[in-house]
Parts: sequence; structure tokens; C-alpha cells
Amino acid sequence: MPQTRETILQALRGVTLPDGGDLVSRDMVRAVQVQGGKVSFIIEAATPEAAQGLGPVRDAAQSVVQGLDGVDSAMVALTAPAPAKGAAAPQTPPPSLKVGGHMKPQEGSMKPSGVKRIIGIGSGKGGVGKSTVSTNLAVALARQGRKVGLLDADIYGPSVPRMMGVNKRPASPDGKTIIPLHGHGVTLMSIGFMLPEDKAVVWRGPMLMGALQQMLTQVEWGELDVLLVDLPPGTGDVAMTLCQKADVTGAIIVSTPQDVALLDARKALDMFRSLKTPILGLIENMGAFHCPNCGHEAHIFGQGGVADAAAQADLPFLGTLSIDLETRVAGDAGTPIAAGDSPMAEAYATLARRFIDGGMA
Repeated sequence: MPQTRETILQALRGVTLPDGGDLVSRDMVRAVQVQGGKVSFIIEAATPEAAQGLGPVRDAAQSVVQGLDGVDSAMVALTAPAPAKGAAAPQTPPPSLKVGGHMKPQEGSMKPSGVKRIIGIGSGKGGVGKSTVSTNLAVALARQGRKVGLLDADIYGPSVPRMMGVNKRPASPDGKTIIPLHGHGVTLMSIGFMLPEDKAVVWRGPMLMGALQQMLTQVEWGELDVLLVDLPPGTGDVAMTLCQKADVTGAIIVSTPQDVALLDARKALDMFRSLKTPILGLIENMGAFHCPNCGHEAHIFGQGGVADAAAQADLPFLGTLSIDLETRVAGDAGTPIAAGDSPMAEAYATLARRFIDGGMA
């Protein structure tokens, strides 16, 4: 008999918690998905601190569900809500510096001295999964032995803190130097670490450029093989400043194969060319959907559009990535899919090897 949401929840009633009760009675199970023999769900703890001690509970829940008839695999993510306004301050004090002031006069490059390569990851429009690709590529490179940094320069919509599962504030010992955070083997910096999650960034261009300058020159990046920069969508101030001031090694364009997305991706290509930034290649995201029930492959956003655009522009096509539920669940839970062992993790590992073999990382 195929499993349903109700039978999964019934099985999870048998997974008890260290302080009493079970996962279901304590209302900790979220987003149960049953697709044929594949089951996924989220265990949500009350606080990030509580989540740290629930690794064995997550493992037990995964084992219970995988033991059910007809279940081939179970993916369980462990997460917790961000601290609410007014919550106790974190142990690490926030840096006493102003973020987002105007750029300061600077001689020479903004490229950090210990960073060998800077790669900008851009897109012509939002919603194509650029940040998902950035975070998972960073993790995949780190798993293959590279020293990797990830700078979330999408200042209006920073998503790296959530996707990498890091919500602390960085320290600043002197009010100028910023100590970056770390997650999944990657050195991290984002404006999202410096501001409340629900705080809008209402800045004009000069403040955006000032924030970028701070996150490049005031952060102790250390020795890195590559610093990936998750750029804002479009062709605005942040991308221009990065390319003009930071000795960027090259740029990657992420797009879906949809015609509308490709129109904007071509504008991003033109921007990088105008800035004389080498374009290292194009990545197709959301290229196909594989139905977990029947195995049918559907091309929801079209097929082959990014590969064709790369060929027309005489640029490398770096690969295609599928639409995948587990990728979305993993990103929402703060554990990128590339950190695990799955077909999508292998797809990102293949992409990372292509970067390494091509001398890009």
C-alpha cells in the first residue's frame, strides 16, 4: 500500500524527544511530501539552540520512515525559526560599524590580498535560482578541497544566510575589521548577517557600492582559492563596481531556458562584455523536471535555450541543473543539497569539477 501524509505522521508518532513527547504531538513536523517512493519533510525545533541537539532525533525519524513499505528514500531537514525581535542578544556582540555608507576613496584594487580568484555569478533577472546555484557550487567546491568564500552581494534580497543555515552576526574587534562566518566548509559574508531578516534595505546606488567595498576590503577573508560573489539580478551598480574595482577573474551567467529569462541573460552578457570582464560560461537552471511517480521528464521552462545562447555567443555551456524538490527543501532548511549525497549533489559535484579542471577554482 502506498504511503500517504497521514501514514508518515502516524509512523513519526513513535519518534520520541529527549524532553518528552513525540514529533507529532509536539507539532514539529512540517512540509511532508510523498512522491512515489520518495518522502521528504522538515523537523522544526523551537530555537536554533534546540535544533543543535536534535541530530539523533532527525536520524531516528529518517530511519523510521525509510523502513516503511514502499519508501525508497527519505530526506529529513532540521531547521528552526530565526530569533524574533526582542530575543536575547547573541553571545557574539554585533560589530560597531556603520554598514552601507558611501564608497571611500581607495587607491588600487578592492580585491582582498589573500584571494586568488573572484568569480561573479549573475543573472539578467531574478527568480532563476542564481543564489541556489551560488551556495551549492560553493559547497561543492569546498567538498573537493578548495578554499572557498561566498559573498552575498544581492543586497536588496540576501538569501545566503537562510540557504547556508547561518544566522549569527559577525564580530568586529575594532569597529572596522569584520570577521566572516563559516558554514559547510565555506567562508561567508552577507549584508543579511548585519541586519534583521525582515528589515528592508532602502538604499540608493552610492550606499550599495559602499557596502560592497566594506564586504570586500574590511572582511578578513584569509587565504582563498576562489571567492564566489552572488550578484544582484540585472545590470546595476553592484555588478559594475565589482567588475571595475576588484580585478574579477570572470563572470558566470545563470538562466532558465525560458525565452523571457534569456532576453535578460543576454543583457547581462552585454554588460560584462562592456566592462571587459571575461565571461566564463553559462549555467542552465531548472532545465528539466523528472516526475518521481512515473519518471517522465518535463521541460517546464523550455529546453536547450541556454545551451543555444552560449553557442550563439561563442561561450562555454557549463551544464544544466534540474528542478528538484529536495534542492528547495534543503535550501530552506539551511543545508544545501550539495552537502549531501543525492543525484543533485552529484550534479553540483560535476559542475565543481568542471570549474576546477578549467582553472576557474
